[in-house]
Amino acid sequence: MSLRWQFFDGKAAKEASDDVNVALKSSMTIKIVVSRAAGQIAYSLLPLLCRGLIFGSSERLEIRLLDIPEAELALLGVKMELEDCTFTLTESILSTSKLEIAFRDVDVALLLGGFPRKEGMQRCVMRFCVVIFKAQGRVLETYANEDVKVLVVANPANTNCWITMKHAPRIARRNLIALTRLDQERLRAVLCQRLNGNRSFQRNSPFDVSKCIIWGNHSNTQVPDCTFATFHLPDDPQGEQQVSEEVAECFSDIIAHVRKREASVLQARKLSSAISAASAIAPHLKDWFCGNQASINNKELISMGVCSDDNKYGIPCDLIYSFPVRCLCNGEYQIVSDLQVSSSIQSDMNASAEELLLEKNQALEMVSSPIGS
Repeated sequence: MSLRWQFFDGKAAKEASDDVNVALKSSMTIKIVVSRAAGQIAYSLLPLLCRGLIFGSSERLEIRLLDIPEAELALLGVKMELEDCTFTLTESILSTSKLEIAFRDVDVALLLGGFPRKEGMQRCVMRFCVVIFKAQGRVLETYANEDVKVLVVANPANTNCWITMKHAPRIARRNLIALTRLDQERLRAVLCQRLNGNRSFQRNSPFDVSKCIIWGNHSNTQVPDCTFATFHLPDDPQGEQQVSEEVAECFSDIIAHVRKREASVLQARKLSSAISAASAIAPHLKDWFCGNQASINNKELISMGVCSDDNKYGIPCDLIYSFPVRCLCNGEYQIVSDLQVSSSIQSDMNASAEELLLEKNQALEMVSSPIGS
């Protein structure tokens, strides 16, 4: 059965970008599976989900917590904590290590769990990821609702999403997305910091910066792009100015900052990003399912890792590649296809696509049986 979301009217659609309480309505409980649910990202994300800050305050939720058997005790602890929070929207909370139980009839799959990247272990990591996401793709194909929406967060997110997609051909390709929103928020944050270095703009917040873009892979080859980014002037709410005019001299430093941010976090806390990842997942899901009126009105661009078929930027088809999109209602989106990218940005976009092609071919080599069988 298809699960549909819709805005009440045009006015409510506009308000929904600021107020999740009027975001959407549906006629059934939303069944959600969260993999690696005993992990740190899930620990930060689950309260946001259960409070209604993603799907709205009127949506009933059935939460499936999934993790490996070795984490079952920790998973039980997470379940107990959620129960003790007495979230009014959660009809039920299930913890399990069995894929077929976790994925049965789900409407939303949040795939947080993979195999952690370590230096010099890229090929080994890819082999583990093929096993993990081949299995999850197959169980989605067999047990999930046909219109299930799948968000892949575990790294390498783009290629893990591609592996999942290839093993779940029943599910529409556009329903499988890799998270690049965290990279977009990192770009937005550093742009705001640089703008505030100019005394004229010290009252800017990250929310004043719009239309940042992340192209390509969620890796060091990603392409942060502020060509089209704008910021609101503090003393003129209706006024906008091009970000690129203010940060042109330091843009190479900004690109390096965004590309290296995850490594910097890992070096500092000896663990990968969790709070920031959860904080990026929440608006990504909200925009995807509820729509983003600012993007519809060409006032904002949302970066998502989506299937590259039929794109207008010369990127090979059959990849999961981050593009700017407009988020419509009912879980629909459109790749923004009319942006004029510079030759240098296009060159970097092509390089990121080459990396994704390499990862894809490595994954194909490691698949021991026909894809989708």
